[in-house]
Amino acid sequence: MRLSKLSLAPVALLALGLISALPAAAQLTPKQELGKALYFDQNLSLNKNQACASCHLPPGWADPRNAADPANLVVSEGSILGLFGGRNAPSSAYAAFSPFFQWDAAAGLFVGGQFWDGRANTLKDQAKGPFLNPVEMAMPSKRAVLEAAADPFNPNLLAYQTLFMSVFRVDLASLDLNNTIVVDAVYDLLAEAIGDFEKSRELNAFTSKYDYYLAGKVRLSGNELRGLQLFNGKAKCALCHLCAPAIAADGVSVMPPLFTDFTYDNLGIPKSINPLLAANPVDFGLGGRADIAALDPQGLQLGKFKVVTLRNIALTAPYGHNGYFATLTDIVNFYNTAGIPGMWPPPEVPHNVNRAELGNLGLMPMQVAHLVAFLNTLSDGYRPGPSPLAFPLPPLP
Repeated sequence: MRLSKLSLAPVALLALGLISALPAAAQLTPKQELGKALYFDQNLSLNKNQACASCHLPPGWADPRNAADPANLVVSEGSILGLFGGRNAPSSAYAAFSPFFQWDAAAGLFVGGQFWDGRANTLKDQAKGPFLNPVEMAMPSKRAVLEAAADPFNPNLLAYQTLFMSVFRVDLASLDLNNTIVVDAVYDLLAEAIGDFEKSRELNAFTSKYDYYLAGKVRLSGNELRGLQLFNGKAKCALCHLCAPAIAADGVSVMPPLFTDFTYDNLGIPKSINPLLAANPVDFGLGGRADIAALDPQGLQLGKFKVVTLRNIALTAPYGHNGYFATLTDIVNFYNTAGIPGMWPPPEVPHNVNRAELGNLGLMPMQVAHLVAFLNTLSDGYRPGPSPLAFPLPPLP
C-alpha cells in the first residue's frame, strides 16, 4: 500500500494547521493498561522469566541483548534456557500501522501483515503466538497462560482481575478453564489487550528530531540535512522507506512518515551462521510460508522479508532479518556495495535479489556517515525544549 506523498514544507504544514499539539504524555485506556501489564509480565512464560518485553523492550522496542552480543549471534533466548529464536526480533514500535497482509495487484507485490514474513494479519493475531512458541515463552497451552495470569502469586493478579472485569466484563477468578470455548475466548481477549497497548502513544510516539523538524520546531544539522538529501536521492532509501508526510486512510488527516511501504524484498543479505541454533536452515522468508509457496510455483517470493520502519532504527541494532549487520554503518555500507564482486559473502537466498534499488550506489565514506547521521534523527524521545508533541497520533488502519 503506497501512500500518496505530500510535497509540503514544514512551515506550510504549520500554516495549514495540519499539525496539532497533544499533551506531553497521552494517557493509556484501561484496555491498554491491561495490555501493558500483560506485555511486561514474565510470569506468563513457562519458567516465569520471559515476557513480550524481553524481546521488545523500550526505548527501541526490540531485543537489546542482541545488540550487546559481541559475537553478533543474533537470536533471542527463550524461557527455556538454551533455546533460541531463529530471527532478529523486530521492533514492535509502529507495527500498528501495518495494513492486513494482502496482494497489491496494481503494484504486483505482497503488502502488510506482522512478523518478518507477514504471517499474522493483526497485532492481536501476532500477540497469540509467542506465549505458545516453544523457543519463546514456551507455555504448553492457552489454558496455562490464563492460569498463570490468575495465579494467586502473580503480583499483577489484582490489576488483572480489575481490568479484565472493567474492560471485558470477565471475572478472572471464576473462569471455567476446563471449557475450551471459554479458554479460547479469554485468550483472544488477552491478545486483544496486548495489541491495543501496541497501538498506544507509548509505542507510537512520533517524537523524533525529524518529527520536530517537519513541524518546524528544530533545524537539522548540516550533516543530517546532507543525509536526508542522500536518503531521498543517490542512496535510494526513500523508494521503500517513505519519508514524507502523506494523506492518511481517512482522506483528511496528515500521516507522519512511517519510513516503510510495508512491502517485501530480498536484499541479498548473507547467511548468518549461528552455532546457538541446533539447526540453521536457509530462511526463505515470505516464500517459505506454505500458503505463499502454493501460490508461487515460480518462487518469486523466495528470500523476501518485510521492509521494516526506520523509526528508532538507531536503537534496534543489529540489522536485517538475521541480524547479520551489527551497526547502522555496516548495513548502509552493504546497501552501498551489495552486488560488487568480492565485497560480501553470497546472499542466503540468491533468488529475487533486489539489485535495482540497492548495491553499487557509489557513496563515499563521508556520505555514508551523513546518511547514518540522518538515520539517528529518527529515534523517539528527542527533547527540543518545552514543546508539545510534533504530531497527533494518526488514525490506525
